[in-house]
Amino acid sequence: MTALLSPVGTVPAMPALAGDRPEGQLMEQPEDRVESERLAAGFVRGDEDSFALVYRRWGALVHSLAARSLGDAREAEDVAQQTFLAAWRGRHGYHAVRGPLPGWLVGIARRKIADAHAARSRRTELAAAHAAREGAGVPGTAERPEDALDRVLVTQELRKLPPVQRQILRLAYFDDLTHVQIAERTGLPLGTVKSHARRAILRIRRSVAEGSVAEGSASVA
Repeated sequence: MTALLSPVGTVPAMPALAGDRPEGQLMEQPEDRVESERLAAGFVRGDEDSFALVYRRWGALVHSLAARSLGDAREAEDVAQQTFLAAWRGRHGYHAVRGPLPGWLVGIARRKIADAHAARSRRTELAAAHAAREGAGVPGTAERPEDALDRVLVTQELRKLPPVQRQILRLAYFDDLTHVQIAERTGLPLGTVKSHARRAILRIRRSVAEGSVAEGSASVA
């Protein structure tokens, strides 16, 4: 698990505690239940140490649920971060009488996982619509082979980006969010969002340019 970037700071990834149940077992022993209730109370009050312990205790559970559903470790990391950020922001909506905190976290995680699947579907639909428009052969808009190559290269480079930079570009270009909206969605400072976006774009441009130079050299050889 990566560190969690949150409105209260960076919560580092931590090794699982003895007794943690990353495979999704929510049944707890009486002594574990007392500890969970104590953490939940501190979490709802806005105590940062309790938030860190909640993430440490149940982060693996949320990540494993996302990874099994999405089949992608990096997307699962994004979903785990979004889950805990949403939980922190909406912590006053948690009520112990309605059920234990891990169950509430799992409910948020399932909604975030569903959002991730929906985003995938939207990207697939957009790609299919683009391909259909290109295949229609509109006069004067024929695509050059170089354009198709550039798209492939950009897609490959996007996968190589660090998770935070990749998430920011996806939110900007696939979900059409502004930098301000991305900052609100991720909990990152606006300046950090802009810096990550700028570095990611420069990295992709540089890689695409280097790939083009390498291709040209190979052709000459």
